[in-house]
Amino acid sequence: MRKTTRYPVEGANSLWHVYKTVPFFKVVKNFTVIQAARYTPFLGMKNWLYRTFLKMDVGEQTSFALMVMLDIMFPEKISVGRNTVIGYNTTILAHEYLITEYRLGPVEIGSEVMIGANTTILPGISIGDGAIVSAGTLVHKDVPAGAFVGGNPMRIIYTKEQLAERRAEDPIYDQSFINEG
Repeated sequence: MRKTTRYPVEGANSLWHVYKTVPFFKVVKNFTVIQAARYTPFLGMKNWLYRTFLKMDVGEQTSFALMVMLDIMFPEKISVGRNTVIGYNTTILAHEYLITEYRLGPVEIGSEVMIGANTTILPGISIGDGAIVSAGTLVHKDVPAGAFVGGNPMRIIYTKEQLAERRAEDPIYDQSFINEG
């Protein structure tokens, strides 16, 4: 179950109420910063922009690929751990405007997480440390630490334990030769 807070609206759909929920100039500032970061190839600069102007919690050595689209209205509700990779053209949402309500929810992405290209992460989601999210996935529920998930709808492909077992059997993960000689 996603962790979102629901805010009912009356009359027109909730998007018509957008500037009652978030200041116009905040949206303009966030849009400008996010667009600049989407196109810059400098990873350190992106993280600085996100921390400084969007008030996001971004861990050291985290990499946001080109064209990553962060929530324009509430980017401060997104946190990403250290040494995580967010793939090309991924969208991370912390809000959703519906017909009779809007919802807000934090997005917590752990450390050492790999998120494949063209993934969409919905509000109120937690992705555990060491998880792998396959390209093109719609993340609509929490991802356990160390799990490998993918698809639409998202499903667990391998648990942390199953993935460790597969890696133990795969010679490409056998690094013992490095210490020889």
